[in-house]
Amino acid sequence: MTRRKSKFREEFKRDAVALVADSGRSVNHVARELGLNAETLRVWVRKARMDTEEPDTGQEPGVVQPSEAAKDVELAELRKRVAELEEEREILRTAAAYFAKEMGR
Repeated sequence: MTRRKSKFREEFKRDAVALVADSGRSVNHVARELGLNAETLRVWVRKARMDTEEPDTGQEPGVVQPSEAAKDVELAELRKRVAELEEEREILRTAAAYFAKEMGR
């Protein structure tokens, strides 16, 4: 039995595995975003884990914990987004109160 040559470059595989590891998203989600078969990406992730001899975390297969740095970046982005949404909400409240007052005249 001959082995088929992969149509994906090693760099792409490494980047896809890193995306799963750093984003904290499931293999299925990342595979969908990249237009890959989820099982193909799952094999790449499993192989990368074996290559680095990562200990088993007891998690569901295909879910990789993001690094602390990635968590910090994501947390900062989420806090910024929350602040923006709170500001928008306050603007809308003020506008609603203004228009309610105008409609009551």
